[in-house]
Amino acid sequence: MSVNTKAIVGIVMGSDSDLSIMQEAAIFLQNMQIPFELTIVSAHRTPQRMMDYSSSAKQRGLQVIIAGAGGAAHLPGMIASNTTLPVIGVPIKSSNSIDGWDSILSILQMPNGVPVATVALNAAKNAGILAAQIIATNNSSVAQQLENYKQIMQQDVMNKVNTTSQKWNNEFDK
Repeated sequence: MSVNTKAIVGIVMGSDSDLSIMQEAAIFLQNMQIPFELTIVSAHRTPQRMMDYSSSAKQRGLQVIIAGAGGAAHLPGMIASNTTLPVIGVPIKSSNSIDGWDSILSILQMPNGVPVATVALNAAKNAGILAAQIIATNNSSVAQQLENYKQIMQQDVMNKVNTTSQKWNNEFDK
C-alpha cells in the first residue's frame, strides 16, 4: 500500500521465511483496496517489539491483526493477549514443523479470554478475506467489494460446470 495510506489491517509474521505464505493476505487486501501494513514481529526473538506492536495497534488505527507463525506459533496468541482488536491466526507449516499440527494446535487452543480466530494451515488468503469481512461490518464499500468477489467466485464455478457438462453427463443441470 502507499506510504500515505493509513493502515487498518496489520499483518505480522515471526520470520521472513513466512512471507511467501503471508503475502497472500496482503495481495487480497491490496486487491480489495484495504490499507494494511506488513512487518516481522517475533514473539521469541523480539518480545518487546511484539508487545509494542500489539499495545499500540488500536491507537495507530488498526482494526484487525493477522498474525502468521510456524512451529510453536506463539505470535498470534501473544498479540491477542495484549490487544482488544480481533486477531486472526495463520498457522504456517515451517521447516521445523510437525506437518503443521504444532502450529495449528498452538494457535487454535487458546485459553478462554484470549481468542484467536484461526484459519487453515498456510491459508493467509482466507485470513485476508476474514479481515475484510470484519471491516465490512462497518464499511459499506468493503462490503460491496466482498459481494463482487463472491459473485466472481460463483461465476467461475458455473463456468467450470458448463465446461465439464460438455464432456460428461450432468443431469442435475438439465
